[in-house]
Amino acid sequence: MRLDRIKIVDYDPRWAESFEQQRRRVEPVLQPWLTRPIEHIGSTAVPGLPAKAIIDMAAVVRDVEGCADAFGALASLEWVAAPEPGDREARKWSVCFPDIARRSHHLHIFEEGSPNLRTLLAFRDHLRITPADRQEYARIKRHLAAADDEDRPAYRGGKAPFITGVLAKLDV
Repeated sequence: MRLDRIKIVDYDPRWAESFEQQRRRVEPVLQPWLTRPIEHIGSTAVPGLPAKAIIDMAAVVRDVEGCADAFGALASLEWVAAPEPGDREARKWSVCFPDIARRSHHLHIFEEGSPNLRTLLAFRDHLRITPADRQEYARIKRHLAAADDEDRPAYRGGKAPFITGVLAKLDV
């Protein structure tokens, strides 16, 4: 159960190092299954963008079922399974650090070819180079968090039209 509220904070340049620290811990465990290096995704991966201070990470594996053997080793590093709605259908796993209730990092393990990952990366990359959209996304996130800092479905749903609009412009 999540205990953390939706709190949007100003961009923190230390997020990049926090990602790197956990990437260096997790990547060797997943190495037998990885098809490429783990990436920093989500709002904390966009310099200048306010965000929830939770570092999102993406790993890509050949087969999500095949990498289930890594969960014991991930648990020894204090990474715990944190299933999300839609994970099974999206052929992905979700794990977080140090616990589900108050996570600082969230690792999304995608199967190779996942369209979800492609859109996440396209959106991240667009926000990195488009200040006007970055500012508008920040405004939307702050507004939604201020309206109700506990309603995660409403927060995600409120961001969706903007994200969908950007992705449509990018033809993703």
